[in-house]
Amino acid sequence: MSSVVAEPAISVARALANARASVPLREARLLLQHVLDCSHAALAAHPERELSPAQQAQFDKLLRRRSGGEPVAYLVGRCEFYGREFRVSPAVLIPRPETELLVDRALEMLHGQLRPRILDLGSGSGVLAISLALERPDAQVTGLESSPAALDLARLNAEALNVRIRLLRSEWFGAVAGESFDLIVANPPYVAAGDPHLDQGDLRFEPRCALTDGSADGLKSLRQIAAAAPDFLARPGWLLCEHGYDQGEACRDLLAAAGFAGVRTWRDLAAIERITAGCCPLRLGGA
Repeated sequence: MSSVVAEPAISVARALANARASVPLREARLLLQHVLDCSHAALAAHPERELSPAQQAQFDKLLRRRSGGEPVAYLVGRCEFYGREFRVSPAVLIPRPETELLVDRALEMLHGQLRPRILDLGSGSGVLAISLALERPDAQVTGLESSPAALDLARLNAEALNVRIRLLRSEWFGAVAGESFDLIVANPPYVAAGDPHLDQGDLRFEPRCALTDGSADGLKSLRQIAAAAPDFLARPGWLLCEHGYDQGEACRDLLAAAGFAGVRTWRDLAAIERITAGCCPLRLGGA
């Protein structure tokens, strides 16, 4: 009678050492934390912990998928943004650290203003709308998103973080006709349609429509937002947009042409022009 010899269990330390042949150690740790459902501290404190056969198989599968280019955030289903954990999926963009600058600048614009009305265009997973609502609990925050799958994810994130915001399905301003806001933030698709980066790295797996609007210069959505925003802003009110590394000057021109005052651009931590803002001034007569 033949017997099946079980594969020997491996420890956390050995699993991570083996993984370094295919992915960076930092990524291997994140994947293994996901498999073991433990924190970084717990993983580091117990390198001798053994993985079950099922856990070994799951970890190996995730390593293969990561080696094939799938983003870690999608593999583990979460990503950190502004000090909080958000659920993500291939239905939404993975939040970038540079987008946190948009939250910082928005909070500065709202300083001293009570119960501000905030609109987030193209909310995706909801990171901007939810972060602003958590930082400013007195604010009335609305997030607009055209993708049903992304909108469902934003609602799950709002529920998980115990924040009350209004989330509506909408193409840009469609669902808020007749309303006005003190602040509008937007991180629209801005990658040029022919940019080779769209077919490289993590971007291959992210929703194409959230990366590019299909225009040759990547400015189609930013043009639409800049032109329409004054009709939805209180006076004075601010529009803040994230844009590409080489679009700062073009965005400043778009906002100036739409009648915005005080137009300026901020650089991210990599010294790249990243956020451009403008104020919708009081109308003649102060109305």
